[in-house]
Amino acid sequence: MVWYDALILGIVEGVTEFLPVSSTGHLILASKLMGLSQTEMQKTFEVVIQLGSILAVIFAFKEKIFHSIELWKKLIVGFIPTGILGFTLYKLLKSLFAPETVAYMLVIGGVVFILVEYFYKEKEHHVAHVEQVSYKQAFLIGLFQSLAMVPGTSRSGATIIGGLLIGLKRKTATEFSFLLAVPTMLAATAYDILKHHNEFDFSDAQALGIGFVTAFIVALAIIRWFLAFIKKHTFIPFGIYRIIVGLIFLGVIL
Repeated sequence: MVWYDALILGIVEGVTEFLPVSSTGHLILASKLMGLSQTEMQKTFEVVIQLGSILAVIFAFKEKIFHSIELWKKLIVGFIPTGILGFTLYKLLKSLFAPETVAYMLVIGGVVFILVEYFYKEKEHHVAHVEQVSYKQAFLIGLFQSLAMVPGTSRSGATIIGGLLIGLKRKTATEFSFLLAVPTMLAATAYDILKHHNEFDFSDAQALGIGFVTAFIVALAIIRWFLAFIKKHTFIPFGIYRIIVGLIFLGVIL
């Protein structure tokens, strides 16, 4: 992988990781357009550069992350379903990393987003702050997150939809989704590195470094923009976007 491939994929990762459009799906589709094969090394690279996005979340929410043990407990509870299923179904999930799977899940997820937003009405009693999310709600959101192990579903999309369905306000659902990404993505990245560390060599260091730094810078900007966006808008535009992109790629692939 040359440096500009890593730069492009770092931008794609940073833009899509926290938007409900599936970062893994977009990385797979971008790699296909760039002529990069989905080798084990490529799949691992796509996971490793997520560390940059994780760092962006930690930086953006450092006050909440470093000053609330209670919130961390809830994040761990939310991580449990994905942790168990991800560990036990690792090989099966890796086999699903294909453009066709991504395209179908983008369309399905887009339809779900539009339907949920059509019926969703933000009410006064809905949870307004992430600190107020209960352990039960955290676990239920974690169950929704586990659905996103299928590429193209979108981890942020699944957790946001889960949050809306169980009574969180849009901003709260979005922030909790961002924060839940920290233990989830750290675990996924660490496991992938441990499992495939022998596949890395010195020549990969530059690509990983470029992808990491790029993902951090772009993700930090997107986090701030997205939180401002949802104060005035719904998630319907992302649902429409998912459907359009998914149908385009289905037309190209099939």
